[in-house]
Amino acid sequence: MNILITGAAGFIGFHVVKRFLLQKNVEITGIDNISHYYDVGLKYDRLKECGINKNLILPDHITQSSDYSDYGFQQLDLSDYHSLDKLFSKKQFDYVIHVAAQAGVRYSIENPSVYVQSNIVGFANILECCRKYKIKHLVYASSSSVYGMRNEIPYRENDNVDYPVSFYAATKKSNELMAHSYSHLYGLPTTGLRLFTVYGPWGRPDMAPMIFAKSIFEEKSIKLYNNGDMLRDFTYINDIVESIFKVVYKIPSETNNHPFYQIFNVGNSCPVNLLDFVKTLEKTIGKKAILDMQPMQPGDVKETYADISHLESFINYKPNTSLEKGISDFIAWYKEYFK
Repeated sequence: MNILITGAAGFIGFHVVKRFLLQKNVEITGIDNISHYYDVGLKYDRLKECGINKNLILPDHITQSSDYSDYGFQQLDLSDYHSLDKLFSKKQFDYVIHVAAQAGVRYSIENPSVYVQSNIVGFANILECCRKYKIKHLVYASSSSVYGMRNEIPYRENDNVDYPVSFYAATKKSNELMAHSYSHLYGLPTTGLRLFTVYGPWGRPDMAPMIFAKSIFEEKSIKLYNNGDMLRDFTYINDIVESIFKVVYKIPSETNNHPFYQIFNVGNSCPVNLLDFVKTLEKTIGKKAILDMQPMQPGDVKETYADISHLESFINYKPNTSLEKGISDFIAWYKEYFK
């Protein structure tokens, strides 16, 4: 079995690679453009954990892992259709797990053009290669941000998501529409996963858990937007990855209302107030946080809350890592990695 995992040097992609490396008789290829959106040192360290030596990464070349014989990595930008097509032709993938994207709600307000290239052009190239090379199943990461400023909770997959409040969310909604058209026109099985506030070891430096932890350790103030009156459905990375793993081999049915196409929420289904999240960090770290209350920021939503009954019934699995357990594991990694 041959699997492509995009965004392999990123937070989620790295963990997906690690999970599939535990499976036997699977050849994995990871790709990532290693952008400078945040510290590339963290990205190279994730690759190193999978046996990829950054000094051996060359253009148009698959670098083989020194630790896992069935894993190879290539630095590749998804907006480069020629290189992507060449890789698909060479490897003849069975499944594609697409978690690469330009992330960040606030950054999308400042630099929307970057999101067009990565999240729209890049995704279109993935779809076209999947169609051309007859991929059995494309699983891709969408986002809870597509729900926008909704008043009704929890969020359900059949809710109206026509009014995103950030450009990042708009690109993710676009991905779902593009995938639907390819499923409908070409019979390409696609599954979109609306991920809810992922956290855990090896996380992104621009996300709240990493920002909060760093500020507490360095005794710097933490900006809490909307005066901390925000609820987030924090979901531990292992629960996200296990959901992806179980979904990949369950190909959408032709008999659904939308043939070969489906969408799932993936969240902990237990929203946490940001102030309570900070308190859990304080307790685990053993230091008090310095709070700087700020007004609501453009593009933010006040609350995220996933109804995951659809996912649970489909894969017989429910994300269930408690916040205390997740934060404990995250801080243990943080202390070790940042010394």
